[in-house]
Amino acid sequence: MKDILTAPFLTEMIRTTTNMYNHGWDERNGGNISLLLTENEVSEYCDVNKVLRVIPTGFKTPELDGKYFLVTGTGKYFKNVQYNPDINLGLVKIIDEGENAELLWGFSDGGKFTSEFPTHMMSHAARLAVNPDNKVIMHCHPNNILAMTYVHSLDEKEFTRTLWQMCTECIIVFPDGVNVLKWMLCGTNEIGIATAEKMKTARLVVWAQHGLYGAGADLDEAFGLIETAEKAAEIYMKIAHLPLINTITDEQMHLLEVRFNVKAREGYLK
Repeated sequence: MKDILTAPFLTEMIRTTTNMYNHGWDERNGGNISLLLTENEVSEYCDVNKVLRVIPTGFKTPELDGKYFLVTGTGKYFKNVQYNPDINLGLVKIIDEGENAELLWGFSDGGKFTSEFPTHMMSHAARLAVNPDNKVIMHCHPNNILAMTYVHSLDEKEFTRTLWQMCTECIIVFPDGVNVLKWMLCGTNEIGIATAEKMKTARLVVWAQHGLYGAGADLDEAFGLIETAEKAAEIYMKIAHLPLINTITDEQMHLLEVRFNVKAREGYLK
């Protein structure tokens, strides 16, 4: 069996968590990531029949029964993942219709998965129903998206249109727009249910006064999705107090739709 520290999925997770910390998106133990893996991917590096312990999840997601996830740990700092991946990450298999998870590797200090695990698993189930290629759920606290939720309307259409107007590539990268949740208590099943519902129609879900959730086919795609939205929010925060003289018009965004073969969310453009 190969050394799990050489597994592409592990090295990519280490690279991504380090990059997110360096971007300033994941202060202290803020933020979490879960990556869906196949049994074939896992079995090359880990004995899938050797269960270290069983961790209760506190919720049900029968759609994910038997699926494998590499996930960040609760209370763990992204900056430390590169130094001690076996402490800060865990590889789990969902069992008992989602009520429990078998730990196959990691969390070697006795830890467990992120407190946002319910939101991650519910969001995975929601995204897989829309697009089976979506294998990553990523949560972080990008400065400008967070700041924007204090000064901008939380109406999803208005929030999306503002981001689209900030950078030409925005409508190309996230034509499905951005969904928004008003402030809710984090780490609960309730916010998990609400986020999963929003994930049915968009890969980006803003948690007002908290952060952002993104979904993608792989770690790079989810990271790039968040990075693009965050850059647009940064531009908005730099100009929000100034009179707007120019913008990207709806007519121009329709041209982008045609040129890049994307379709903007229904009803969001004139």
